[in-house]
Amino acid sequence: MTVIEVEDLRKNYGNTRAVDGVSFTVARGETFGVLGHNGAGKTTTVECLVGLRKPDSGTIRVLGENPARRRRALAQRTGVQLQQGELPDRLRVAEAMRLFAAFYDRPDDWRAVLERWGLGPIANKAFGDLSGGQQQRLKLAMALVGGPELVVLDELTTGLDPVARRETWTLIGDLKASGTTAVLVSHFMDEAEELCDRVAVFGNGRIIALGSPRELIGRTGTGSLEEAYFALSGEGR
Repeated sequence: MTVIEVEDLRKNYGNTRAVDGVSFTVARGETFGVLGHNGAGKTTTVECLVGLRKPDSGTIRVLGENPARRRRALAQRTGVQLQQGELPDRLRVAEAMRLFAAFYDRPDDWRAVLERWGLGPIANKAFGDLSGGQQQRLKLAMALVGGPELVVLDELTTGLDPVARRETWTLIGDLKASGTTAVLVSHFMDEAEELCDRVAVFGNGRIIALGSPRELIGRTGTGSLEEAYFALSGEGR
């Protein structure tokens, strides 16, 4: 079953063409990577997917719905962790989870979600007192407390130290094993190679390559997705 269908998506900001004819699909249970440098169009594309921005043209279907018209209904079936999302420093972990659970008609038990993601022992700690890895773990738990069919994770590991990054990779791997469909926005090629079934490489508002990490590595004759990315995008030349 197809969870996301995007066809000829276009979005301009004034004279700047942020997204220029993007098309792709995401299957149920797939972890789909959206890769590219800053300004490549990946964040605008994802914001259109979740209904935060309205495209200028093209069609989008997420779980069979138009996100621009059915954003509230889709919010009950999706979980979103955006890069710029932050919480008040003094908000406690349990308070944040209880608050986010209240946004859903039929949420999972937020206490059970806390335990599942290893946050039970720090439920009474304030957000500002958490380590970077713990903060990201909490954001992931908040994105999942509604029991979503689809979760969108934007730059989940940016700013984390190597240990916290690896811990977060383990969490995403657990999410994948549960069968939840995920869109992972990242500029870390090793992360996408480790976690994603397929990736879309963005450049100048377009998808310049689409396939599994292994396919892209094989297509370019390189040894890693990072090397394949540079070969495909022409960056670093």
